Amino acid sequence: MSTFVRRVLTAIVFVIVMVGGVYAHPFTFVGLFALITVLSIWEYLNLALEETKSRKDVNRRFLGLILGIVPFILVALHELNFVQNKQYVWYATFLMLPLIFLAFIYELYTASEKPFANIGILLLGMVYIGIPFALILLIGFNNNTFSPNIVFGLLVMTWMNDTGAYLVGSQIGKTKLFPRISPKKTWEGSAGGVVVTFIVAYLLSLLFTDLRLQDWLILAVIVSLFGSIGDLVESMLKRSLNIKDSGNLLPGHGGILDRFDAFIFLLPFAAAYLLLL
Repeated sequence: MSTFVRRVLTAIVFVIVMVGGVYAHPFTFVGLFALITVLSIWEYLNLALEETKSRKDVNRRFLGLILGIVPFILVALHELNFVQNKQYVWYATFLMLPLIFLAFIYELYTASEKPFANIGILLLGMVYIGIPFALILLIGFNNNTFSPNIVFGLLVMTWMNDTGAYLVGSQIGKTKLFPRISPKKTWEGSAGGVVVTFIVAYLLSLLFTDLRLQDWLILAVIVSLFGSIGDLVESMLKRSLNIKDSGNLLPGHGGILDRFDAFIFLLPFAAAYLLLL
């Protein structure tokens, strides 16, 4: 099977799984993004931590995974109405603190030469991946009502921004955008991605009435700007480690983190705007 065919088949299956998971049921929505969160954090930890099979290093990865997924679980329990206490946000925040300090305690017993670097990597997984995916639940559950259209719209705009940038950049791209981090990205490609994203935002405003046209357009700005920055941030991580892909779970497309790097980075900004509404 050729690389192109493999990429196309993977993309088709990927889209079907995403759309089905987002729209089938609130539990599939939560389950889908819980799985994506776990896989993304695990790929990140495999990249950022030393690649050894010692029990201490494996345990460190699992500790990082727990720290990263806990914010998602705490928000999910609230949004799925398993917990309805009005003070739950404060309780959840305080529950996080002992877990965070477990990373410090663990490093006391590992005899690592760089304990605080390890702690920083674990906590960064929570901030960089875990918390943004927890925010997606606040977008998908609006006032205790399951409303996945905005999440789906953000996904579509992210995908189309990337696709538009690739198509335009590969055809007419000449001016390098950030050659130190990503030599292939161009300003022309980025401009193409912005135009495509705005067109998609307009079409989404016709399809979904959850938001006004101006809100979809503002989200298009957020997707175009911060999604592109998120892609560069992950490229910076991979370049610092001299690797091409975050993983090989998606044939022809790399890892899960490769597919969601832009989406992860734009989520805090999109959530902040939507919560202000």
